[in-house]
Amino acid sequence: MARTVSPTLSIVIPARNEARNLEVVLPELPAEHEIILVDGASVDGTVETTRRLRPDAHILHQTRRGKGNALACGFLAATGDIVVMFDADGSANPAEIPAFVKALTDGADFAKGTRFHREQRHASGSEDITRLRTAGNSVLNGLSNVLFSTSFSDLCYGYNAFWRDVVPVLDLPSPELSAGTDEMIWCDGFEIETVISCRVVAAGLKIAEVPSIERSRMYGQTNLRTFHDGYRVLRTIMAERRRAQAAVPDKQAAQDKQDEHDQQARVPTTAESRTRPGNVGEGRTRPVGIAEHRTRPAGAVENGRTRSGGMLPEKSL
Repeated sequence: MARTVSPTLSIVIPARNEARNLEVVLPELPAEHEIILVDGASVDGTVETTRRLRPDAHILHQTRRGKGNALACGFLAATGDIVVMFDADGSANPAEIPAFVKALTDGADFAKGTRFHREQRHASGSEDITRLRTAGNSVLNGLSNVLFSTSFSDLCYGYNAFWRDVVPVLDLPSPELSAGTDEMIWCDGFEIETVISCRVVAAGLKIAEVPSIERSRMYGQTNLRTFHDGYRVLRTIMAERRRAQAAVPDKQAAQDKQDEHDQQARVPTTAESRTRPGNVGEGRTRPVGIAEHRTRPAGAVENGRTRSGGMLPEKSL
């Protein structure tokens, strides 16, 4: 996928019993963008409302329970250059989408929404978050910043956007996996925002924070459970930290292998060093000793040391 200054957008909307909110949200979304609504077994007419208001929308049925699974299904179905994560409850403002797109076209791989932007406080905030959730988010955000050496201002916010070629980096559980009736696969729940944030950081992607004002939920009750989901996010931070640490030796081994391959590619064989012409016009060949000063011939390694005394890179264990 080629990145462009005029990207197409796929807006992924996970929804479960959000018909009344979608009556307001869907007409606000630009008609030219791809809409992917992922339904979580709604019984209030969510799917019917979407079909009526946006006949062009792609409607999927998530394969397991949880917001994370719904997003994973939507990400794989997206065809736009940029994927936008968008809540169905009315808390996300469609007017802010251009700011996320600009951050990406300006060079970021991932545009991370924040309600607590340190430099643009007037453009960020929340009409919905409680004091308890604010405190919890602050603690968890601080912990993740320490463990991942980042400086994010908001951890648990679901309004984000990224280039579609980032999807494989997220390595989310396949929608095809099955789970027991009372089980939830890791990454399938509300911890999904934290998982995504941790993994884009661990992958070394360029991340830009985008100020956002979270609006109040319009209708219905939130599915968030403050203490339960807060504990799940804490577990997520620790698990993703261990995952990132475990990946470091693998990356180093891959780099060492590549370095060794490059080193061998630069070394001529003994036969090549004996027959390489020194002056084609005169028909002479270059003495073997000359090649040893310019490139390292094959077989010039003894006990891990080159003939010139330099050390070759150690092969990773």
